[in-house]
Amino acid sequence: MNPPAAVPPAAARLTPRPGMAERLSRMIQLPTVSAELEQRGMAPFDAFVALIGELYPLVHAHLELSRHTELGLLFRWRGRRSAADGPLVLMAHYDVVPVDESDPWTHPPFEGHVEGGWVYGRGTLDDKGPLLVILEAVENLLAAGFRPARDVCLSFGGNEETFGAAAREIAASFHTAGELPWLVLDEGGAVVDAPLPFVTGDAAMIGVAEKGVLTLRLSARGEGGHASAPPPMTAVRRIGRAVQRLDAGTFRSHAPTAITRMLGVFARRARGAGRPLYRLLAAAPWLAARVFARMGGETAAFVRTTVAATMAAGGTAANVLPSQASATVNLRIAIGETVEATVARVRRRIADPKVEVTVIEGDEPSPESAVDNAQFAALAGALRASYPGADAVPYIMMQASDSRHFHRFSPAVYRFAPLRMSAAQRASIHGVDERVEIASLEAGERFHRALIEALE
Repeated sequence: MNPPAAVPPAAARLTPRPGMAERLSRMIQLPTVSAELEQRGMAPFDAFVALIGELYPLVHAHLELSRHTELGLLFRWRGRRSAADGPLVLMAHYDVVPVDESDPWTHPPFEGHVEGGWVYGRGTLDDKGPLLVILEAVENLLAAGFRPARDVCLSFGGNEETFGAAAREIAASFHTAGELPWLVLDEGGAVVDAPLPFVTGDAAMIGVAEKGVLTLRLSARGEGGHASAPPPMTAVRRIGRAVQRLDAGTFRSHAPTAITRMLGVFARRARGAGRPLYRLLAAAPWLAARVFARMGGETAAFVRTTVAATMAAGGTAANVLPSQASATVNLRIAIGETVEATVARVRRRIADPKVEVTVIEGDEPSPESAVDNAQFAALAGALRASYPGADAVPYIMMQASDSRHFHRFSPAVYRFAPLRMSAAQRASIHGVDERVEIASLEAGERFHRALIEALE
């Protein structure tokens, strides 16, 4: 079927169809837990793909769908311009993380409960809510007879939470074909209120880069035997000492360009002492790095590589010395650093040749995408249509996203989910009582609709 012809810009002011919350509820009811694929099988994932066809019949009819691995979906909406001009790539993932059944959810995590202007359930924020608003915008524009200026591609992965093999193959298909996306937009920041002390108003935090991911295994061997007569250095103690040496001061701090630009925006929105403070920090990256590092937590993570021991193993009984022990360490590599240099730094810090350091997984940090180009301006324009008064603020994303597979060859990659999220909501991602406000979904649909319509 041929796509609809272009219509005037008034298409972006159409009245969206009702029932958005109910459609998200149905998505939430499918437990697409990629980490439990072996236990649950492909049925929830296959049902999700079928559900897209049912809920979005115009997307199903007018967009071309190609499959990449069993879990990767790439929908292409042909635009009026040549594909060589580069498409807009809108990314999301439809898999979710597991749920601990003992956690005290207000509503069952896979019920998709709708109440009081909210939708509750695993995936409402990460990442079925952001996926839904993309589909809603495209379906509404198709219903209005709209056709975009350039191709619009919807890249949906079903295993982002388990290293994103589907998105890797989708990105590779663009690279192999020599097709350079004009703009890639994936999950990441959100619209937040008062993001730092003294800063007022809404800020749309747009990730212009993301930290690298590195997982290491530390392992050591030692004398086994009875616990009643332990040697001075056991395998467990050696691993414990190695982990202890990887403290918060393991990596030096530095402020990348995105952070100083973020501070520059905040300086204009700050009140009282915050205005000169943020202006000073924006002008002195070395000082910003030191201040952020001292603040600790999420703020410190902006300016340095973080390291966290996440798993430990060793031993078979309470009274037996294990002959070997290990620990798994997860690092998020700062912008401007490398996997190789990070591993070398870990080895120097541990300073124990009897601790073996093995790389389990490693992805380099991304380069920083520009904020003075047409692509960032397009995002800011879409924000004006969806969240009036919210500044587009560049920042560094600390989590990994599927977009990292595009940033290796595409220069304009951004990470932003056009949903409003409070601190409590952000804490519920991968946690308990994940939920999204229906009004936020409506604003997210307006964002994507405005972004697509404004393409040139």
